[in-house]
Amino acid sequence: MFSVYGKAGRIFRGSMEELHHVGPVVAAARAHAVAAVGLDPEDQNPARFSELAPQPPPTDTVHRTALAAYEQVRKPGHPRQPVTQVRAVMTHAVITLLDTLSVEVAWQVLAQNHVGQAPVVSAEGILVGLLSRADLMRPERLPGPESHALVWRALLMQSVVEVMWTPVPSVEPDTDIRRVARVLLDTGLPGLPVVDDHGGVTGFVSRSDILRAVVADPPLDLWT
Repeated sequence: MFSVYGKAGRIFRGSMEELHHVGPVVAAARAHAVAAVGLDPEDQNPARFSELAPQPPPTDTVHRTALAAYEQVRKPGHPRQPVTQVRAVMTHAVITLLDTLSVEVAWQVLAQNHVGQAPVVSAEGILVGLLSRADLMRPERLPGPESHALVWRALLMQSVVEVMWTPVPSVEPDTDIRRVARVLLDTGLPGLPVVDDHGGVTGFVSRSDILRAVVADPPLDLWT
């Protein structure tokens, strides 16, 4: 189940299909379109796809060594587990930002915790938006190199409410991971806040969390 939260609280709750009808809730900046293979002039450069060329097979010794190393790190008796819900992969120790913070302080919090984005919450802990470091660095938001120092200072003193994504989609812990992945692809967001029934932030699920579940050892089955 998905919800959409803004400054006034929850404005939507429903399925992924219903979420698509809400409209462009958010539209994060996307990369430039890439021409199809064969239409891009760079495709004529033989070095472009050199890393995709077949590599010589490993020698028997290397192969045996790799298999032996794999067997050593395996944990017999630990069964593969199907991962289908957000609660199994989300980050529980989530960093949140109060909506009263300035851009400068919020930037410092993100940098100190080595995270690229964080949910913005009200004084009551209710989700109101999402702040992204990448979004703060968009060229159209930054003053020019000739701008006066006071212009930069004014930018840093802005409230996070003025620059955050809002309204922002959120997700409940028992939501199917495949549906979350679909919403992340459609919106361009790096992740979604995980909320309880009252809009309180209980975690965060990102693209990295989903990929980490795929490659974890012992391995987890993402699709049943």
